Amino acid sequence: MIIAIDGPAGSGKSSVAKAVALRLGFRYLDTGAMYRALAVIAIRQSIDLHDDQQLAQLSVNCSVRFAFEPGEVLPSRVFFDDEDVTDYLRTPEIDAAVSALSASPGLREDMLVKQRRLGSNGDFVVEGRDIGSVVFPDAELKIFLTADVAERARRRVAQNKARGIESDYDEILASLIVRDERDTSREIAPLTRADDAVQLDSTNLTEEEVIDTIVDLAHARCAQTEG
Repeated sequence: MIIAIDGPAGSGKSSVAKAVALRLGFRYLDTGAMYRALAVIAIRQSIDLHDDQQLAQLSVNCSVRFAFEPGEVLPSRVFFDDEDVTDYLRTPEIDAAVSALSASPGLREDMLVKQRRLGSNGDFVVEGRDIGSVVFPDAELKIFLTADVAERARRRVAQNKARGIESDYDEILASLIVRDERDTSREIAPLTRADDAVQLDSTNLTEEEVIDTIVDLAHARCAQTEG
């Protein structure tokens, strides 16, 4: 079974997807980390993040894989070929680079193949911006998780503070508004809600309430399938 969770930046997709995977015993497929791993190497090799040909070649000629500890559903490490790049994925430099890189048509085409190959081997929770609409259009359960942009900015500031990163609310809010516009209007793989996705607005919900809702929906879909 594939559970696809899409939504705008700051909507809590990653933390919710991981928690849902833990509750259901599914594996968590971190497609964002795959793009971030490529961004690490692209920057290291001084590849132009808008050069589709070079980015596509980089992706085609590499492997991105996850290491899972025995019995664990969340990947412990991310590898680009044989190099562990986990500790480089969440830096401000990669945060700034990954959006441009992920808009590359050639790179996305190759990553699509890689992601579908990974997702074909078991039960997965997958999150992103086009998972239900493009990557796994036949996913058994699709969620479009959203929240008011002001609330998303507040959450992002709180997350940064927890990571020891000082951030300004107004700057974060402005960046999310720009990000929303860019993600929804870009020509390649825009952020969009699949027609058969359940829209879940988390503005006035706790994270636990969101997780409970998705887990209940998953159980209901499994019961329908078995019936």
